[in-house]
Amino acid sequence: MIRRRFYRSSAIIATSLAAMVPKPYAKAAPKKEKNLSRSAAVSKPLSGASGRNGPPKPSQATAPTVIQQLPATQPFTSLIPSPYGPITPLGPTTPALPVPVLKDGGPYPWRTNIVTTTFWVGETAAKNNPVPNDKSSWDVNWAKNYGGTDSPEKAARAGFLPATFTPGQNPFYVALPYNDIQASGHKPEAAQVIPWFNREYKGSGKTVLKGRWIAVRFKDRIAYAQWEDCGPFRTDHHAYVFGNERPKPNLNKGAGLDVSPAVRDFLGMASTDVTDWKFVEFEEVPRGPWSTHGENNTFVLKDRIDTVRVAEADKIKPMGPPEKVAAE
Repeated sequence: MIRRRFYRSSAIIATSLAAMVPKPYAKAAPKKEKNLSRSAAVSKPLSGASGRNGPPKPSQATAPTVIQQLPATQPFTSLIPSPYGPITPLGPTTPALPVPVLKDGGPYPWRTNIVTTTFWVGETAAKNNPVPNDKSSWDVNWAKNYGGTDSPEKAARAGFLPATFTPGQNPFYVALPYNDIQASGHKPEAAQVIPWFNREYKGSGKTVLKGRWIAVRFKDRIAYAQWEDCGPFRTDHHAYVFGNERPKPNLNKGAGLDVSPAVRDFLGMASTDVTDWKFVEFEEVPRGPWSTHGENNTFVLKDRIDTVRVAEADKIKPMGPPEKVAAE
């Protein structure tokens, strides 16, 4: 009798102690109640208005209610609350610096709707051209090496060439508002912003931009020309020339490209007009009036090398078998 009472007392004490121990998880709601809670969360209007049965009880608040309270126009924060803890947003982010769009070897994108003006070798200084063009950014004897003034007047031209002399350089030339060199050598950012810098590097202070080919498009025509000077107005706008920015405002209606009279005439554009342009590799440039003149012209230099190679090959004639040579 005493032993039976002892066992009964021990069971009561054990049950009481078990009730005092905290549970590691919440008790699951009955299946019917869980389904009702899920339906209420799904059918809840996005505007936050309550349903027929009134607003949910505090114990029935769900994660969608918290997320719906965020305004639709609110920007992403560093962390977004969720029923599973903070999560990193997957929305778009704004880069701290402009992202270059050019890659070494191309293909290079078209820069569209660029105000384009006409300039020329030997042009004198004027209100909208404060620096005379007898010199270029890379050639202190530009007008002399070209052979004279490349007048834009129709009466002073013969086709795409000056009427009074044969140019010593390619008459199809352009200017863009960036120079890669300064008095101390290359600019600090040059190696990072110029796609072909490492491929074309020839030493400190030697430009990798002069002579670079670009395509200029006007309506249904495309001209090809070489980069021979810097402008209009600026020599530091690499974020436009190699990046995503647009040309800066200036006295020439925000012009971002200068073209020679030959480019203007081939395209049929006005002295100031709107064109598209892009960088091209020499291998992409077809033969045309831009491939015939100039000591700086890649086509002329290549043809000259090929001619020498053919001449040298003609001097070396096969001698034939030894016995035939001896008989002769």
